[in-house]
Amino acid sequence: MFDTLSDRLSGILDKITGRGALSDADVEDALREVRRALLEADVALEVVKTFTDKVREKAVG
Repeated sequence: MFDTLSDRLSGILDKITGRGALSDADVEDALREVRRALLEADVALEVVKTFTDKVREKAVG
């Protein structure tokens, strides 16, 4: 299970790495995929929401 999650998260980061500045749409797309990967790995919904909110805050701000 952790290998699958790790592979999915690595794939998401590979997609956005090297683009330079990320737009809000890029951040939202990446966070949507991260959210889906975490939920499929049975991470608690509240943990996923907190994590993605903090990442969005740092990525956009």
